[in-house]
Amino acid sequence: MRVSARWKLLLPALLLSMLSGCPSPPRAPPPPPAAPAAAPPAVTPLPAPHVGTPYQILPQSSLLTVLVYRGGTLASAGHNHVIASHDLGGAIYIPSAVLESSFEVHVPVGTLTVDEADLRAQQPAAEFPPDVSESAKQGTRRNMLGEALLDAERNPEIVLRSLRLEPANDKPTDPPGVVAYVQSSVRGQLRTFTVPVRYRFRTAGADGGADAAGGAGANGIVEASGDFALRQTDLGLTPFSALLGALQVQDEMRISFRIVAQAAAVKR
Repeated sequence: MRVSARWKLLLPALLLSMLSGCPSPPRAPPPPPAAPAAAPPAVTPLPAPHVGTPYQILPQSSLLTVLVYRGGTLASAGHNHVIASHDLGGAIYIPSAVLESSFEVHVPVGTLTVDEADLRAQQPAAEFPPDVSESAKQGTRRNMLGEALLDAERNPEIVLRSLRLEPANDKPTDPPGVVAYVQSSVRGQLRTFTVPVRYRFRTAGADGGADAAGGAGANGIVEASGDFALRQTDLGLTPFSALLGALQVQDEMRISFRIVAQAAAVKR
């Protein structure tokens, strides 16, 4: 069959119109962006397990002191203070490997003292002069135990637990030392910090001398001591402040401790 010249011209146009009238298959929509992975919940570290010989803390031989310092533009109107506890409780657990030792120390809040004369006299007189009035001591203690700071009524004690111990350095010291990773519970808030600790063992009744074995003994004494700086905010506390910050307590404190503990008697 012969195709006229007119149809020869129309056929390409017809084919193009047919092709343009057939839509291409729709494209699948792009997948929605993946949601960001949820951050894993924070894991609270567990205190070290208690293994080895338990040593009960002797409160009458132990002492914790905290030096707090005045601050602000009206600092001269305030005082530096010595806070102390003579009522430490708890225990230290010591196995044959000292670095596997653990402890739990309880600090009753209600019996904390402020500016005992003999403890204050042991500090530099320029920073801790003896002439602190009784009203200033009572006011400091009231603020310390109040709801804004330690909230002693709802939180009667501070608890310190060991997470782990590490060597203090590569060289032996006398007395030997370790670095303790400590978990504190203050007002129900858990915080972690490190404490340098020196320790020594002695026989019960000895005046500071090491026992023959140089280590833990069935009826022995362990003494642990240290001195370090710590901020109140490290414990989850907000330092006291008054008069829009013109009179305040500095965040950083100085903490010293001497803990004496005796091996628990073996029951027979």
